[in-house]
Amino acid sequence: MKFVHCPQCGTKLIKKEIGDEGLVPYCEACGRPWFDMPYACTITLVINEYDEVALLRQGYVSAEHYVCVAGYIKCGESAEETAVREVKEELGLTVEHIRYTRSYYFEKKDMLMLAFEAHVKKEEFHLSGEVDQAKWMTFEEAHPKMRPGSVAIQLLERYFAGKR
Repeated sequence: MKFVHCPQCGTKLIKKEIGDEGLVPYCEACGRPWFDMPYACTITLVINEYDEVALLRQGYVSAEHYVCVAGYIKCGESAEETAVREVKEELGLTVEHIRYTRSYYFEKKDMLMLAFEAHVKKEEFHLSGEVDQAKWMTFEEAHPKMRPGSVAIQLLERYFAGKR
């Protein structure tokens, strides 16, 4: 999120040198800086007891590639709560164990993606309206169906590198 006007009073912000942060949007009326910030979201690699991953297709994301479960963090929610909620909403699965792995900055959409591995029991999916299709896949099945260099494929590769 890039601030142009003060969220409190509406005054147009100026750029002001703030310590070692450099030029930062600043409200002269309120006397405070407003640091630009990325949107916070989670991305989750869902794994069952057979080391298969649940990947999904969402036409509005990609017509050709499968992706991991992802979603925006809501106010009052922790990143872990978001990841668990999104797995339940999008796939209808209950997370038994979740582990934070790392963060990724996704410049194209100005998002800070907090990545998780979520372990679930292999069950039938109950898809949300946002999801066109979901499949359980092995690493060998999943890898060629994902966008090269994407955060999702990095999560997949990282998880299975630790298994080998």
